[in-house]
Amino acid sequence: MIHKFSQGNVNIVLDVNSGAVHVVDQLVYDVLDYYPDHTKEIVVDFLKDKYNGNSILEAIDEIDNLKKNNLLYTEENYMKHAAFKNKKTIVKALCLHIAHDCNIRCKYCFASQGDFKGDRSLMTAKVGKKAIDFLINNSENRKNLEVDFFGGEPLMNFQVIKEIVEYGRSIEKKYDKNIRFTITTNGVLLNDDIMDYINQHMYNVVLSIDGRKETNDTMRYTIHGDGTYDIILPKLKKMAERRNHENYYVRGTFTRFNLDFAEDVLHLADLGFKHISVEPVVAAAENDYAIQEEDLSKIFQQYEYLAEACIKREKAGSGFNFFHFMIDLDQGPCVVKRLLGCGAGAEYLAITPEGDLYPCHQFVGNDDFNLGNVLEDNLDTSIYNSFANAHVYNKEACNQCWAKFYCSGGCHANAYNFNKDILIPYSVGCEMEKKRIECALTIKARLMEEEER
Repeated sequence: MIHKFSQGNVNIVLDVNSGAVHVVDQLVYDVLDYYPDHTKEIVVDFLKDKYNGNSILEAIDEIDNLKKNNLLYTEENYMKHAAFKNKKTIVKALCLHIAHDCNIRCKYCFASQGDFKGDRSLMTAKVGKKAIDFLINNSENRKNLEVDFFGGEPLMNFQVIKEIVEYGRSIEKKYDKNIRFTITTNGVLLNDDIMDYINQHMYNVVLSIDGRKETNDTMRYTIHGDGTYDIILPKLKKMAERRNHENYYVRGTFTRFNLDFAEDVLHLADLGFKHISVEPVVAAAENDYAIQEEDLSKIFQQYEYLAEACIKREKAGSGFNFFHFMIDLDQGPCVVKRLLGCGAGAEYLAITPEGDLYPCHQFVGNDDFNLGNVLEDNLDTSIYNSFANAHVYNKEACNQCWAKFYCSGGCHANAYNFNKDILIPYSVGCEMEKKRIECALTIKARLMEEEER
C-alpha cells in the first residue's frame, strides 16, 4: 500500500508498510496513478500526451527498483513480527487522579470541571502508595515506568503528590525500576517552591493554556468567571525558563470558536515557548464549541499554514516543536506501539482518588469500564484483555487506512464516546490526524531538501 500527496510544492509518496518516504518529481507521481496496476505499455499510452515515452519508461524502472529494494509496495508483515506475536501486555504507566477538583472552570472540560461527574475529592497518600505498588507488581520486568499526576488540578493536593513521589523513590531501586513522574497543571497555583520541586522530581510537565488571551479566556476561566490568561501566563513562562525550555509542553485545545488556531500556536511560540501542543476539542455535536465535519476544510488549511510557518521559522533559527508535527522517520515507535498506540486500558491505566481503575482518564466515571481497585489489588481481566486486543488489525476501518501505523487506530475513548465501540474510530479525528501526518512529512521533506542544497 502507498499513499501519495502534494503539499508545499513537493510530491510525497509514503510506502505504508515499510515507512519509507519518497520525494518524487511530477512524472513519477503521475505514473504511480497507473503503475503497477497497468502494464508499462498502457501507462505510456495514458501519459504520452504529457511526457516523452522514454522518460515514462525510466520512471517505471525507478519504481521497479524501489519495489525490488522493499521501499515501495512492501508487503505487510507486522502480524508475523516476533514482537507482536509474542507480546505480553503489562502495565507500564498510570494516570493518578490526584484531585477530582479544580480551581478553574473550563467550558469544554470532559471531566465536568474537575469532579468527573461525581463528588469533589482528593486522593489520599494511602491510595497513591497502593497505586505505586500496583504498578510495580504488574509491570513484570519492565524497568522504566510512568506516573502522571492528573486532575482536576493536581496542585490542589500537592502535599500528597510529594508523599507519593517520596514513596516511589524509596522502593523503586529495590525492584529495579525507574519511575518517571510527570504532572499536568493549569498553572494557577505555581509558585517558586512548587516550581523547584517539580523541576527536581518531574520528568515532564504539561502546562495548560489555549493560546491568545481572547481564545484562552473564552474557554478557561476562574470560578468567578474571570479569564485565566493574565493569571497563568507569567507563571508558565517562568516555569518553561526554569526548565531551560526542556521536558515540558504548553498544551491547549482549539474549538469551533477559534478555527484559526494556528494563530494561537504561533502566539505561544512568539511568547518564547519551545514545545507546544494545541489539540482539537472532542465534544458531542450539540455543544456550540464542538468541531463538526464541515469544519475540516478550514482546519486542514490551518494545519498547512502552520506547517509553512514551522518551516520558515526553522530556517530562520527560531523553530519550535509542535507536538502533532513531530515524526521520526529513522526508527519511529516499536512494532507493538505502532499497532496499539497509547496502550490505554492495558499498558496505561487511570486511578481515581478512591483507587478505582479505568482504561484512561477519559473513561473515569463510566462504571461499565471499572477495572477494579488498587486497594483491593484486583483487575478485571475481561475488560483489560479487550483493550489489549484493540489494535489496528481488529479495527475494520483501519485495515485499509494508510495512516494506521502512525495513529495506531486512534483514541479508544473518542471511539467509544462517538460510536459506543472502541473498535470503531472517531472519523472526524481520523481525518485531522491524517492531515497532521501529511504536514509532518512535508516539513521533514522540505527541511531535508534545504539541507541538501
